[in-house]
Amino acid sequence: MFSRILIANRGEIALRIIRAARELGLETVCVYSEADRDGPWLLQADHSICIGPPAPLDSYLRIDRIIAAAETSKADAIHPGYGFLAENAEFATVCRDCHIEFIGPSPEAMALLGDKISCRAMAKKAGTPIFPGSEEAIEEEDEAMELAHEIGFPVIVKAAAGGGGRGMRVVHTAEELQPAIQSAQQEAASAFGNGAVYIEKFLERARHVEVQCLGDKHGNAIHLYNRDCTSQRRHQKLIEEGPAPGVPDEIRDKVCQSAADLIRNAEYSGAATCEFLMDRDSTFYMLEVNTRVQVEHPVTEMITGVDIVKESIRVAAGLPLSHAQEDISINGHSIECRINAEDPDRDFMPQAGTVKEYVQPGGLGVRVDSHVTSGYVIPPNYDSMIAKLIVHGRDREEAIARMKSALSEFRIGPGKTTIPLHQRILTERAFVEMDVDIHYVERLLAGEEG
Repeated sequence: MFSRILIANRGEIALRIIRAARELGLETVCVYSEADRDGPWLLQADHSICIGPPAPLDSYLRIDRIIAAAETSKADAIHPGYGFLAENAEFATVCRDCHIEFIGPSPEAMALLGDKISCRAMAKKAGTPIFPGSEEAIEEEDEAMELAHEIGFPVIVKAAAGGGGRGMRVVHTAEELQPAIQSAQQEAASAFGNGAVYIEKFLERARHVEVQCLGDKHGNAIHLYNRDCTSQRRHQKLIEEGPAPGVPDEIRDKVCQSAADLIRNAEYSGAATCEFLMDRDSTFYMLEVNTRVQVEHPVTEMITGVDIVKESIRVAAGLPLSHAQEDISINGHSIECRINAEDPDRDFMPQAGTVKEYVQPGGLGVRVDSHVTSGYVIPPNYDSMIAKLIVHGRDREEAIARMKSALSEFRIGPGKTTIPLHQRILTERAFVEMDVDIHYVERLLAGEEG
């Protein structure tokens, strides 16, 4: 086991990793930017090192400065959290070259599953359901047109690298295809340094369901069942819950096992999430694999009792998984709401500034993952998520009721947050009856639902 790990991240995920490391008896080192000099999570770390100015390009994305901090502090390993360098194969390679363990997959497994084209090939081999679409990156527009007609419009053009909705274009007609490919290639090259794109069948009304997996360095891989992440806006998730409601057990178990087989075949260690779209007939199609811990990992922890962050640290140290597949079962239902410092009434404008009031909810089955305290200054330089509110109940009905109660207790001000939006969604008939798709929230905001 390691003795000291460096956390190459900030905010609530940095605090989450500190707590997991502390339970394992490990010291922690946090790097921070000048904007985060007074970050409350730094008080919980054993050591902290400033690595640069507020801009991520000058701090949290500087591989050389993070490695220097790890070497100076004599850290055995680096945990990247999510975002920033978490899915950067070059960073994982540099860690290995410097004899510092990267708490995550090998660079080879990350590259294999992080590239959506090679991931599709691996998924097909593992029996994981995939969309009809390209086997290779699109190089000739005539080839793209032929394929699009073969699988049928609408189709979606997607970047082979990256995510977050960038490098993606939905195409409904043949006339739209060529400009969509060119536009997606340009955006992908700019955002990810890789302009490769491919084509898949597009589902107009789909739910977003994902499978949480864990692998180790001994060839073991398990799944921790699934989550539903359908409530989202512009490909950014707002509400997650698990297990995914309304999925027949037989289909759920088959898809979950295929996801575990996929990461096992990739010789993957650490936490991974296989993301799927599901149509109204409960037919699944894989979107991608996220090669890192997810923002919504607490949902799975609440229903399985497995500490995903601790397991990731353990397997990075070379230990086998603590759990076999037969040990994993579902207990009740969990929901997570992402609390963002944004104003939903003003196109989700970020709300940087001082938090003067911060009162967390409590009670049975309520968990808050947050780095915020009264007096904390939200910087304008980073993601606007300031808390994750997670609840657990005996079933979905109780979990919804518990979340509504917890949201009513949560006090954050004076800036606006997404709390009122979550309260609205939780009372909508469509959400309660799970009659939703990935565009439901956008229609609701536009006044087309409800």
